[in-house]
This record gives sequence, structure tokens and C-alpha cells, in this order.
Amino acid sequence: MRYAVLGAAGQLGRELCARLPGEVIPLTRAQADLTRPAAMRATLLAVRPDVIVNCAAYNFVDRAESERDAAFAVNGYGVQDLAKFARDLDGTLVHFSTDYVFGQDEQRRTPYTETDAPGPVSVYGFSKLLGEELARPYGPKHVVLRTCGLYGVAGSGGKGTNFVETMLRLAGQGKPLRVVADQTCTPSYAVDVAVAAIDLISANHFGLYHVTNSGSCNWYEFAAEIFRQAGVNADLTPITSAAYGAPARRPSFSVLASHRPALRPWQDALAAYLEERSRVKR
Repeated sequence: MRYAVLGAAGQLGRELCARLPGEVIPLTRAQADLTRPAAMRATLLAVRPDVIVNCAAYNFVDRAESERDAAFAVNGYGVQDLAKFARDLDGTLVHFSTDYVFGQDEQRRTPYTETDAPGPVSVYGFSKLLGEELARPYGPKHVVLRTCGLYGVAGSGGKGTNFVETMLRLAGQGKPLRVVADQTCTPSYAVDVAVAAIDLISANHFGLYHVTNSGSCNWYEFAAEIFRQAGVNADLTPITSAAYGAPARRPSFSVLASHRPALRPWQDALAAYLEERSRVKR
């Protein structure tokens, strides 16, 4: 089995490339740019993968509010091009999406299932929902995987970052931290998401799946647990989303019901990440 992984240098792409069975061809944006379909087609035709795994995305949630065309080009129409390429190669498309396809139901407090109707509240969320919809019409061999609050070691250094690293860095600088406490989701460890995704792909389970760690918390609770597990004293205060004032609206509740397969609790996943992080930085 031959896999082409777009976005191979990112948090999730890195973990998938390290674990996918068979031959893995990692592709960076320079090799497979979702905004350049002709060049991307040439790359994929030269590689001829059995499975195209799309981890690439425009993920600047706030910037998307003013860069709508860029967000839709990558997260929406670029996915459509991949779906067509997969069909032409008689291959499978695996596409990763997000909990941000939900959020319009502000009273929701039970996890969303795959059969619940989406309702985004941001340009980013709408662009990712379009990508989901455009991944499906070109044949049955597609897998759309929604995940949430992703963090992994590929985002712990260099140009990348993630929420865990941001919290630890700012706390280390002695800065006061004001973290929103009215957005509930499930932070998910890239290793766990990658392993679960590979299980689904290997079993030829096509369709839409939610893949996150289990349990839920708000971002303030996540930050507090990061500092507790890392043994860090931090000046941490909860605030509202309105007080934070981000340009893009976020869902107040976007917990995904993830049962196939069920993953370990987010607290245990965080502990595993911190241990992996300490090994990488030695």
C-alpha cells in the first residue's frame, strides 16, 4: 500500500508518516499545494498512491475572517481537487476536518455525533465544512475524520506551536495568562488521533468519523491541567470569549462523540505528550 501524505510536516502529518503501514510519501506544500491543482495533479500522478491523506489546511481561524478566499481555496476547493484525483487513480481520499463545523446551537451540551447537522459560526468553520462536502461526491472511497484541539510534538519547536507549548512558554516568561473558560471541547493528542485514523483506514471504514480523546474541558481547565502535570506555577485567570475579543467566533460547545475507536481520556493523553516532549527536548 502506498500513501501520499499532504501536510506531512505538521503535527498530525508527522505522526501519520511515522506510523502508516507500507510505503509513505511525505509531501510538503512546496510539492503539493492545494491552491495549484495542476502541479498537485502532476505530483500525485507521478507518485500514484493508493491512499491520499490530506492533513494540509488553512488553519488561521482569525485571519480567515479577512482572508475568506484563501481559506476556501485550501479547505474547500482544494479538497475537491484531491477527491477528483483520488477517483481518477481509483484510490482512497482521507481528509481531516474539525469540530469547528459546529457551534450554532449555543444551548448544546451533549457531544455531537456524526449524524448531527453541522452549523459553523466562522469563515474557517464554513470553509472546513465545504471541504467535507466536496470530499464525498466523487465515489465511495473516502474517509472524513473530524478532530479537535490538536497538539503534537511537531508543534513544540521551530516555527510551529500548539496550545500546550504556548501556555508553558508564557508561564515560563512570568506573564499573566487569561484563558477563555466558556469554550468546551476535547483537546486531542496527535499520536492518538493518528493511531485511530490508521485503524480506520486499514479496515477500509469509509464515511465520516469523529476521532478525539475522550472527556471534555474548557481551555482554562486545559491550561490548569497542563500546569498541574508540568509542575509549573502560573498566574492563570479565566475569562469570557467576549473579554478575549478574538476576530472569529468559536463554538461555545464542540465536543465530538468519538466511539469508533474510543480513545483514552484527554488528561492521560496530555501526560503522554509531556513525557514525549521531555524525551524530544533532551
